Amino acid sequence: MAGEASQGLQFVEPLIFERGAQGRNGVSLDPLEVPEIDPKTSFGALARKSPAALPEVSEPEVVRHFLRLSQQNFSIDSQFYPLGSCTMKHNPKVNEWSARLPGFANLHPLTPQELAQGALELIWRLERALAEVCGMDEVTLQPSAGAQGEITGLMMIRAYHKARGSHRSTVLVPDTAHGTNPASCSANGFKVAPFESSSGGVIDPDKVAQAIDRIGDDFAAIMITNPNTLGLYETALPTIARLAHDRGGLVYGDGANLNAVMGRARPGDAGVDVMQLNLHKTFSTPHGGGGPGSGPVAFKKLLAPFRPVPIVRRSDGGFVLDSDLPQSVGRVRSFLGNFGVMVRAYTYIRELGPDGLKRATDLAVLNANYMAALLRPTWPIAQDRTCMHEAVFSDKNLEAETGLKTLDVAKRLIDHGFHPPTVYFPLVVKGALMIEPTETESKQTMEAFAAALNAILEEAKTHPDELRKAPQLTRIGRLDEARAARKPVLRWRPATD
Repeated sequence: MAGEASQGLQFVEPLIFERGAQGRNGVSLDPLEVPEIDPKTSFGALARKSPAALPEVSEPEVVRHFLRLSQQNFSIDSQFYPLGSCTMKHNPKVNEWSARLPGFANLHPLTPQELAQGALELIWRLERALAEVCGMDEVTLQPSAGAQGEITGLMMIRAYHKARGSHRSTVLVPDTAHGTNPASCSANGFKVAPFESSSGGVIDPDKVAQAIDRIGDDFAAIMITNPNTLGLYETALPTIARLAHDRGGLVYGDGANLNAVMGRARPGDAGVDVMQLNLHKTFSTPHGGGGPGSGPVAFKKLLAPFRPVPIVRRSDGGFVLDSDLPQSVGRVRSFLGNFGVMVRAYTYIRELGPDGLKRATDLAVLNANYMAALLRPTWPIAQDRTCMHEAVFSDKNLEAETGLKTLDVAKRLIDHGFHPPTVYFPLVVKGALMIEPTETESKQTMEAFAAALNAILEEAKTHPDELRKAPQLTRIGRLDEARAARKPVLRWRPATD
């Protein structure tokens, strides 16, 4: 096998509900020291008519069940995760050590300010470090993820226009933007005006000017992902920013791909007014599976009156929380954000320093271009030019010659011991495979992954059924994604006779 972690076909782990026996448990509880209550009296219509159908299992059964499930997982600590755009890079273990320091890990979110000075100082210092990296004036750490950061930044743009007596409501979004951008606009009550990028995969300023002219006085902002989802740098960004500003609009920069420019280029210097960035991607903290995440928003001074509150401010007596900001969009997250993620990000920045951040960016770009060089002879590349953090390939030749598609390749990669890359995104590329090696992968790992993809290409020509039936070496075989999406089974129910 080309990969690093194929374990062969093994049994399917039953659900925890399918283990145990009636009356079995793994806990020992003292008798109640308070009177029992009547659920009907206390809960009324909400009272259960029958006990909850919870699993009845012993402690060893619980431990073994969840341990076996954990051993079935793909993880960045066990193997290469080439998900393009998601930036699944290694998380240095010193970050985990720092986040587990008792003074940080055991700090209650309602701790009085005077007893949480260390945490408040870390937040204050991290905000300034991120502002410097992005070329912005200020940062809020409240948002819990990149998508929530997008919504927060757009809320600030909306508040900015409203404060100026304007009700501009249309946002330009190019076809190479992240897929969450239109959704974030809609969630904020903005209308989305999509437009196509140039044949070279980047934004054409002339098209932007024409689009703004069509929108007229309703033009609120343009959202730009840079580098974009084709892994290309938007070199015309300063020109585009001038066009937007001259017509009274703002520039929103999607900073999810900051991993490709950190320490080398600052979005704020190119004219971006507000952006979200992902601590759980660029600044190397765990993410995926719903969290934890963190999507800080960096912004220029013109948007500072509208930032979320409370704000950590430095005073003569230390650090304080300030909510006195009349035009603020308000609180967007409970407390001050995902603090453990902040500790990890701050450790990462202090560990690497300015030169280390630049080196990480250089290696991310080098690795992506090496991956492109390895696969270019055999896989059609979407834009045959120097890329940034990721390279995007197409299945167009494969489908024309064999009838097989990107999804078949992705499934077969699992049998070769590799997690598939991002597939069918960006939408502007037919049958896309988006591969991001990140700066933390070795030359040998990337060569092994490319060799697996090329081996699958040969299998498609000589043994196509191997791809159609893949994956075959997993505990569960090929899943029916269409049926799972249309008729999902979201809860366990006991079997009926």
